[in-house]
Amino acid sequence: MYLDSAKKTELFTEFGGAATNTGSAESQVALFTFRIKHLTEHMKQNRKDHNTERALTGLVGKRRALLNYLKARDINRYRAIVKALGLRK
Repeated sequence: MYLDSAKKTELFTEFGGAATNTGSAESQVALFTFRIKHLTEHMKQNRKDHNTERALTGLVGKRRALLNYLKARDINRYRAIVKALGLRK
């Protein structure tokens, strides 16, 4: 599987500050970004997979909502996570 518990722990530690900090906006955005990258590669090979396309659209929307939340609450945290993940604004 592409996303095992070790990878999740690594993402949460790097972006959330601790492996148990799974609810922070930064760690959730990092997790969504990892999943989006994986699904994007899948969609390049399987263009007619409409279920995955719908899931990908939902993930992008969730990530955008979290980023909007961060931007409204703390612009410095928003800028840091966008820079760390290499996201477009």
